[in-house]
Amino acid sequence: MPSLRELQNAVRLSLVEREDSVAASYIIDDGLAPERRLSVYRNTFASNLANALRLSYPAVRRLVGDEFFEGAATIFMHERPPVSAYLDEYGAEFAEFLVHFPSAASLVYLADVARLEWAVNRALHASDAEPLDVTRLAALEQSDHDRVSFVPHPSVSLLSADCPIDAIWRAVLAQDEMALAAIDLAAGPVWLLVQRLATGVEVARVDEGPWRFAAELFAGRPLGTTLSSAGNLDAPSLLAEHIAAGRFIAFSLDDAAAHVAAPAQENRS
Repeated sequence: MPSLRELQNAVRLSLVEREDSVAASYIIDDGLAPERRLSVYRNTFASNLANALRLSYPAVRRLVGDEFFEGAATIFMHERPPVSAYLDEYGAEFAEFLVHFPSAASLVYLADVARLEWAVNRALHASDAEPLDVTRLAALEQSDHDRVSFVPHPSVSLLSADCPIDAIWRAVLAQDEMALAAIDLAAGPVWLLVQRLATGVEVARVDEGPWRFAAELFAGRPLGTTLSSAGNLDAPSLLAEHIAAGRFIAFSLDDAAAHVAAPAQENRS
């Protein structure tokens, strides 16, 4: 009698590698060949994964057409099978897959559009979290301010691209051919902030300087270090905006930042 783990590994071989011999040896032939039974599960497995990719990447699908998308999805599913039963998390690597997919080489913006769609998908399905209680910040000692490292809301992310992928994404989803034709791919880079609001997921453009400042904050760098590298930005106002928008849910005090707190203060004075 095989163990549960042995059965699971055998079924995985059948579903992912299309190797039925081991799993078939455990199945009783009762009017339907074991290989036929396994193919039913394999088809369902593939159908569910393909549907998960369609739901996460609607703009990519419309950009390349159904036949191209289904073909790419089939290859991706074989190379990158899921590691979790939670299919809302499946497809995180699809953008990276498209970077190296030869048939997509002519669509230089496709992978970046996929990255944006995954950020939107991530924001949509992120867990709920209460915004940071600002009274906790107000209660800190002045000497601790430079040591603060923020924890971003699970729905918040930043991404950049060399062309206006947000405009492409919106035009494709709206099926606005005129807007799509008017997009200048050489218009320069875009810096984007993605966040889930009460009204839905928002994709907003941000100037490069504030974007880089936000990237340091969201990465958990100590506040003193982040402020000291902010240059001519109005860093306090930007920080206040992030807090007011609920983009942080917690903070910690970084002990490693204590030794740089005094020099950072000197640089700002």
